Amino acid sequence: MVNLVDVFSEFKTGKNIDRPTMVRVLEDVFRTLIKKKYITDENFDVIVNTTTGDLEIWRVREVVPDGEVTDENAQISESEARLVDESLDVGEECYEQLDIEDFGRRAIMAARQTLVSRIMELEKDEIYRKYTETVGDVVTGEVNQIMKKEMLVLDDATGNELVLPRTEMIKGDYYRKGDMVRAIIKKVEMRNNTPYIMISRTDPSFLQKLMEAEVPEIEDGIIEIKNIVRLPGERAKVAVESHDDRVDPVGACVGMKGSRIHGIVRE
Repeated sequence: MVNLVDVFSEFKTGKNIDRPTMVRVLEDVFRTLIKKKYITDENFDVIVNTTTGDLEIWRVREVVPDGEVTDENAQISESEARLVDESLDVGEECYEQLDIEDFGRRAIMAARQTLVSRIMELEKDEIYRKYTETVGDVVTGEVNQIMKKEMLVLDDATGNELVLPRTEMIKGDYYRKGDMVRAIIKKVEMRNNTPYIMISRTDPSFLQKLMEAEVPEIEDGIIEIKNIVRLPGERAKVAVESHDDRVDPVGACVGMKGSRIHGIVRE
């Protein structure tokens, strides 16, 4: 019992899974446990407290006279019911709280594993959904692992693993473990039921996002980027147009003494 609640408490904290979903998962797992032992879960209430992580299972049966029980799952004899609550009479409902340990150690361990698996799947789905919505955004992360064909980068905001292939790195890029890197989220897909988030530093939209961050007039829509052509790490050409006659598009993008363009060039 304690193990299962601990698993629930551990995962509900700091994860991006909403509470109603977590409650539904926990309830499903315990209803499966109930069905294995009692064949049906129709006369059982599963109550989950998402704040404390507490869980209760109640068995509800109608009190019938002794010797007249025809369905043990739906009915309880009067004498048995009074062992639960002395004040119960025939025709009333008997609420009996079950001890999780009564289900047996093996069943509890199986339920725990199911719970962990379900929560992990939910978390992966949530990561996939979240990053799918941010394709094209700039992300900052820390280099965690360097391999022959790619680098693994930990997203600074979420701690999730991002993949930066060598083919998406600028010629001359050199990173060591622990270095910070900026890139654009280029592609998100599920591979072997695991989110694969690819980032890029060579995509033209990376340069566009850097310019939007440095040049307020672009973000405000006064200046529009018409086209970008890049030889990543060597040179780039950006065609810009101003929608306000008072604003010089090239001057605004370059900045006073190149102040705005320097940061972009360094990146």
